[in-house]
Amino acid sequence: MESSGKTALITGASSGIGYELAKLFAQEGHNLVLVARSEAELQRIAQDLERSCGIETLVIAADLFDPEAPHEVYDRVRRAGITVNYLVNDAGQGVYCKFADTDLEQELRIIQLNVNALVVLTKLFLRDMLARNEGRILQLASMVSKNPAPWSAIYGGTKAFVYYFSQALVQELEGTEVTVTALRPGGTDTDFFRKEHGEEAALVQEGKLGPADEVARDGYEAMMEGRNAVVSGWQNKIMDKAAQLMPDTLAAKQMKKMHEPRPGGRRQ
Repeated sequence: MESSGKTALITGASSGIGYELAKLFAQEGHNLVLVARSEAELQRIAQDLERSCGIETLVIAADLFDPEAPHEVYDRVRRAGITVNYLVNDAGQGVYCKFADTDLEQELRIIQLNVNALVVLTKLFLRDMLARNEGRILQLASMVSKNPAPWSAIYGGTKAFVYYFSQALVQELEGTEVTVTALRPGGTDTDFFRKEHGEEAALVQEGKLGPADEVARDGYEAMMEGRNAVVSGWQNKIMDKAAQLMPDTLAAKQMKKMHEPRPGGRRQ
């Protein structure tokens, strides 16, 4: 496959949904800028995709918990003379516990990653896209972006920001050839729950996690179609519609049942 000449920048590209999205872009002939903390893992992925898909890659090892890192990513891309046609803000993390018992500094770092870094990258690359009147942005929101998430209160709050921020941009960009799409997966089979120490959450113990490759495909197709949002998975679509009919307090109680710990449960 020959390169399309277009480039996708993907944060959180070393694993999970970000990695699956990188594969999809590469299979369609798009060049890649891969961003994550692990340079060794990114280099391995880059070499595999270059060899199998005939594309070009740029690896940027960056810790987006650092407030300066998003600016450094943008500057690195500009110095390389790369035009980013597709921006995918996938990087994100949570912390699993009751809010009163979690570490404040860790939560502030998560807000930096999930919100601040996403805003900076969106701002910088969006301006370039508008100058060309061409580009697409995919933001990783979540099912919990429109439903309260007990036991993951900070994560849910950051994803609510991502979703409503993205929908505001959709309206601001009307009349241009630049689009923003919010991807809203449910619990997904990645290392997310291990990183947030949420392996005992009911939805994990009951095996209610969607495949990362299907989530990535849903997001990729919605982005390419210029849709403003997509809920991944038919069960999640049903849950989302049902939650819209519930009072917020009832929706929060339903989400609590899915997220509260279930020690000793058996994973399927």
